[in-house]
Amino acid sequence: MGTTWSAKIVAPPPGIHAAIEAVLADIIAQMSHWEPSSQLSRINNSAPGTWHRIGPEFAQVMQIALDIAGRSGGAFDPATGVAVDLWGFGPPGPRSVWGTGLPSEAEVEAARALCGYDAIDFDPLLLRLRLTRPARLDLSGIAKGYAVDAVAARLRGLGCLDFLVEIGGELVGEGIRPDGQPWWVDVEAPPGVDAAPLRIVLHGLAVATSGDYRRVFIDGGIGYAHTIDPRIARPVTDAVASVTVLHRDCAQADAWASALTVLGPDAGMALAERAGLAVHMIVRGSGERLSPALRALLA
Repeated sequence: MGTTWSAKIVAPPPGIHAAIEAVLADIIAQMSHWEPSSQLSRINNSAPGTWHRIGPEFAQVMQIALDIAGRSGGAFDPATGVAVDLWGFGPPGPRSVWGTGLPSEAEVEAARALCGYDAIDFDPLLLRLRLTRPARLDLSGIAKGYAVDAVAARLRGLGCLDFLVEIGGELVGEGIRPDGQPWWVDVEAPPGVDAAPLRIVLHGLAVATSGDYRRVFIDGGIGYAHTIDPRIARPVTDAVASVTVLHRDCAQADAWASALTVLGPDAGMALAERAGLAVHMIVRGSGERLSPALRALLA
C-alpha cells in the first residue's frame, strides 16, 4: 500500500504479527493498483467488457465505494485511476520523472471522459466486475481504511479486546489501554495552519484524515494536491487543508474524508450534516468547521 502499519495490542496472542501480515497480503493481492498481479490490476489491464471474478473483500469495498460515489454525486469515484495517473499520483510515478510539466487541456479532458463510477458494472451476487470503457480502478481512497477494519476484525476473532490499529494514519481503537485509559488520539493540524490538535478518544470508533499536504505535485512553484476531483479530472483547489471523519467503520471514514475534501467547505459540510457524519474540516484562511454529529461526540 506504499505506507506503514502499526498495532498496539493488550495481551496479544502468539503469532499475531503473522496473522496481521496475512490479512494485509490478502487485501493487497485483491485491491492494490501498485501490485501488477492483483485482481484490480488485472481488471485495469484487460479489455473493457470482460468480466472478472473478485474476492469477497474486494466486493465489500466496491459496495461501500459505489454507495458513497452515488451519495456524493461522484465526488468520490473508484474509477478515477486515469486522472490519478495523469497527475503523477499513480503507479506510473510522478510527472517529474515521465511528464513535461502540467498535463495539457486535451489530456485532462480525455482523462475526465474516462473517469466516472458509471464505468463500473458490478455484480455483488456473483462476485464479479467489469469496466464498460477504458477507465481504471483506483481504491487508494478507501482500501487503507478497509484494511484497518479487516485487521481489527481479525484481532477480535483471535480474542483481542483492547487494541489500536493504524495504517498510514487511519486508525481504529477498541477497548482500553493497560493503564485503564481509553485510546486517545491527537489529529494534528496541517502545516501552516494555526489550529490546535483535535483530541479524540477511539473506543469502538475509527478515524481517517484527508489532507492537501500529504502528497503534492509541484510545477512552476505551485502545488497540486494528490486528491483528484474526478468530476473535472483535476486536483482539488477549494482551500480545504484537511478533513477528518470519525465513523464506526474506517473504510467509510476514509472514503467520506476524500469525498468531502472534493466537495469543499460549503457543499461538503452540508452533506456531512445531512448524512449525520462526524466531520472536522480545516479551511485555509477561514479556520475550522465541525459538523453537528462531531460536536455531539465532543460534548
